[in-house]
Amino acid sequence: MRLTDFWARLNQVFGPGYATSVAADQVLPQLGGRTIQQALAAGEETVVVWRAVVAAYPERVPQSIR
Repeated sequence: MRLTDFWARLNQVFGPGYATSVAADQVLPQLGGRTIQQALAAGEETVVVWRAVVAAYPERVPQSIR
């Protein structure tokens, strides 16, 4: 998954303003206790980060973009 696709999906799920906040502030256990931004900055693959988002917010992520 390309980084632009990742951000498009995150924006679709949370809205542009809130997606940025979620990425910066929410620590996800699935990412080893890191935020989305920290995981991406550390070189984690976007597909791994996206799967962590889906696992953390299953009720928010539509089936069509999982």
